[in-house]
Amino acid sequence: MSTSVLVLLLAAPGEGGMLAAGAAEALGAAATLGTPVAVVVGPEAQLGELAAEAGRLGAARVRTVGANPGEVGARAAAALAAAVADEHPEAVLVPNSTEGADAAGRAAVRLRAPLAADAVAVERDDEGILARHSVYGGAYEATSAATSGPLVVTLRLGSIDARAEPAAGETVPLELASTERRGLVVDGFEPTAGASSRPDLRSASRVVSGGRGVGSKEQFVLIEQLADALGAAVGASRAAVDAGYVDPSLQVGQTGTSVSPDLYLAVGISGAIQHRAGMQTATNIIAIDKDPNAPIFGIADLGVVGDLFTIVPKVIELLGGKGPSS
Repeated sequence: MSTSVLVLLLAAPGEGGMLAAGAAEALGAAATLGTPVAVVVGPEAQLGELAAEAGRLGAARVRTVGANPGEVGARAAAALAAAVADEHPEAVLVPNSTEGADAAGRAAVRLRAPLAADAVAVERDDEGILARHSVYGGAYEATSAATSGPLVVTLRLGSIDARAEPAAGETVPLELASTERRGLVVDGFEPTAGASSRPDLRSASRVVSGGRGVGSKEQFVLIEQLADALGAAVGASRAAVDAGYVDPSLQVGQTGTSVSPDLYLAVGISGAIQHRAGMQTATNIIAIDKDPNAPIFGIADLGVVGDLFTIVPKVIELLGGKGPSS
């Protein structure tokens, strides 16, 4: 009989009744290890839709817990701890979003369980579950395992290709202890200026990043136009952020966001190790830079040596996008 693997799935923000990013990947990873059992945490009114979606994505069983829309962290951690007590899983997988990482850390402390953070793959050997990590700027791969308790693993968004077959998704509500203390609740928020309709950088399947070679904040619009033509998220190197070309929230790298998209297009980025640490697990990497000796070409699947101001407008035109005005 196959052992169970718990997967924490959180409701996406808003009223859509959808699961947050990383759900399909985490269930796909769980299916390679055992029987996926989802722990779905979200608003009571949306639990039915969320559980049905988890089943479509491969959950054989769905444990549901209601949570106020603004409740974060503690409720999800309590749900995981209760599900572990009920299901006795071999491992617990959590998408490595901000909310997921918070819940996983809290749950590991509650369970006194080992935590493997930001894994890019999971597998098993004769002794149990293993988590693989890309470390030291991607220069090495490390493997971690647990000697006791279920291993709690957070999975880097975009790093898992496996997908599970649709399953029954039998829904079983999960009861939390009445003594459970209420966690932090967000009563309200104000959207920040500059909210974008582009894909979220952390979970996007395509990312276009610009570096110091773009030259200025005004010229960085070229990167945005290319991203829009590809339906991609916009990223940047630290050098571009430090130069004031873009907001720090777009930084990709060791001190920024780590991404693992299907396509990563680096434009005017030399490829310092700090930047490579955050993107070199992408499935396909294309680099455009005028320096033929730029380190980025060492990890690129396709390298184009040339003037980005000549190449990028032509690519946008070929994609049917709107290039810079003449």
